Amino acid sequence: MLFMMALVAVASCSEKEVEEKFEIEKGVNVAHWLSQSGARGEERAQYFTEKDVCQIAQWGFDHVRIPIDEEQMFNVDGTKDEEAFALLHNALDLCIKYDLRVIVDLHILRSHYFNAATKPLFTERAAQEAFYECWRKLSGELKDYSTSMVAYELMNEPVADDPEDWNKIVKECHAAIRELEKDRVIVIGSTMWQSFRTAEQLAIPEDDPNIILSFHYYEPMILTHYQAGWTEYKDYGGVVNYPGQTVTEEQIAARSEAEQAAFGRWTAEAYDKERFAREFKMAADVAERHGIPVYCGEYGCLSDEINDQQRYQWLTDVNDVFDELGIARSVWCYREGDGGFGILSGHDGPVDQKMLDALLK
Repeated sequence: MLFMMALVAVASCSEKEVEEKFEIEKGVNVAHWLSQSGARGEERAQYFTEKDVCQIAQWGFDHVRIPIDEEQMFNVDGTKDEEAFALLHNALDLCIKYDLRVIVDLHILRSHYFNAATKPLFTERAAQEAFYECWRKLSGELKDYSTSMVAYELMNEPVADDPEDWNKIVKECHAAIRELEKDRVIVIGSTMWQSFRTAEQLAIPEDDPNIILSFHYYEPMILTHYQAGWTEYKDYGGVVNYPGQTVTEEQIAARSEAEQAAFGRWTAEAYDKERFAREFKMAADVAERHGIPVYCGEYGCLSDEINDQQRYQWLTDVNDVFDELGIARSVWCYREGDGGFGILSGHDGPVDQKMLDALLK
């Protein structure tokens, strides 16, 4: 598979020689730092430091994906937030020091949030122009970083009812970046939360070898987002079966009518390694036809006591299939508080060693 590299375990926190290509295999998202966080000042500065970069490299990851939000990086009038950009620059410099490549992911816009009911990005020309201007300014800040070490992700999880609305924006934003940077690797995902199912609908810019097709994977959601407060099945407290049918007919019958209605298709279908392979291949085949790499920029499973064994089996199986298909990936995430997706629970641990084993074996 193009743009792949063998996993190299970093034995010490020393500087490494830079490779010529942007090559990645196993990474981790640095979530809830410059994105989806209200922390500012010293709290934000201490969230991701050299200690964290060194730790990620020592574990054996070769890259990080750093989500950034428009509202954190740019003030309402479009001027830069100097503190936020200083943190981003420092993180990029540290990652390069420890031979970690970086995908800078424009995660949430003022005009687009993947779970919002209204998304002006797809209906208002001014919002689209503001999006392109974000990337012109980001390019101005980041253009001097080696193309072998830093890549851009156009936008996280676009959700356009009509895929052509997103395709038009991809074409225009891609052109805006290419006017400034010819060789920068650009990561692009399809509509409907970057699903593998919609990869076929993405109009990938032609004759550009410096593109990576991205998809995300969190299925079955009733397991990966077990009791997550923003889901319709947040009150389900029973066992989720993996591998196999996620909630059996007997389990469903024992729940209230409201819960049964909320479960939807997650309870009626079986999940296992074979299914993962079929679904991942839907995106991989699209990338192969275009002669570009494929990348799973997000995947993960919430920790919980009830489904502990199922969670680690899911992580193991997903990573096995990534290896079998030659798909680069970045797990969600490095740190996300107690009871979350993170490898680290809280600020300094403990480390979820079983999760690391599943990700890096």
